[in-house]
Amino acid sequence: MNLDQQRARMCAGEWYNDLTDELVAARENTVRRTDEYNASFGRASAEREMLLADLLEKIGRNVHFEPTFRCEFGFHISIGENFYANFDCVMLDGGGITIGDNVLLGPRVSIYTTNHALRPADRAAGWCIARPVTLEDDVWIGGDVSINPGVTIGTGSVVGSGSVVTRSIPAGVIAAGVPARVVRPITGADGVPPGS
Repeated sequence: MNLDQQRARMCAGEWYNDLTDELVAARENTVRRTDEYNASFGRASAEREMLLADLLEKIGRNVHFEPTFRCEFGFHISIGENFYANFDCVMLDGGGITIGDNVLLGPRVSIYTTNHALRPADRAAGWCIARPVTLEDDVWIGGDVSINPGVTIGTGSVVGSGSVVTRSIPAGVIAAGVPARVVRPITGADGVPPGS
């Protein structure tokens, strides 16, 4: 099976073998390319964004990761405009990661799209299954948050620091906890006071 066939299986939510030569080689290549991006810190934004555009499926304007950024493949990550990720972001993108516009990630945010098989023999043999993760527009993810496979975070929502997101979060709410649950809606009272 070639890399394109493996990618199609991942994106279709089918079982795939994570230990095949083409996927091992793809991950090794991605480590080298993220090393190059991380080493470019401090250079012109346009230069850094060109490195990202070559690594990721799609990026909008004004996309920035503080060091260090790590992803599994890169080719299943699509990011909109005005994106910022604080230090030590990890994106394991086998199942696809889609991020909208104006999204902020705190330090040490991890997004996981892939699960290993549950039975030990299957896991040792390299079997995995992936489901996509989506962060819609205007989302803010606090520090040390882990987002699990198959999750969507709705437009304008905030996820509190240290949360583990195992289920989708609707739009316009604050969610927090392990596992993350909706705490309350975001309201007009949450705005910056006039004259500030």
